[in-house]
Amino acid sequence: MKHTTQIELANRADQFLAEAGYIKPEEVRQVTIEDAVVDTGATRLALPKPIIERLGLTPIHSTPVRTTNGIVNRTVYSEVRFTVLEREGTLDVTELPADLPVLVGHVVLELLDLCVDIKKGLIYNPEHDGEWIIDEL
Repeated sequence: MKHTTQIELANRADQFLAEAGYIKPEEVRQVTIEDAVVDTGATRLALPKPIIERLGLTPIHSTPVRTTNGIVNRTVYSEVRFTVLEREGTLDVTELPADLPVLVGHVVLELLDLCVDIKKGLIYNPEHDGEWIIDEL
């Protein structure tokens, strides 16, 4: 069963510039995706190239990525702030081809203490009674 979620994304470098007063807060490049796929088989946060361009992210490096079609090289881009179910975090993002949806991987779920319930979809971790608890390494 495919589960989706809303995710808000903002260019973290733009946010730093706005916080320092170099740009106006309304100039921070951001986007809301209504139907991001919650993919527990994915590791990180992966965005199609057009969304990366819209956010104005900067390429950092290329890395091998395991996909359903085998191992391919993908570009990793600069950090975004993401919000899912009113919880926020930051991560570098991995590029996807333009025809794929936004993928919310298990690292995002771990950072935000979220779980996938087969019937309800994305939920707060029931082991923590709705509290946001992060496991230390």
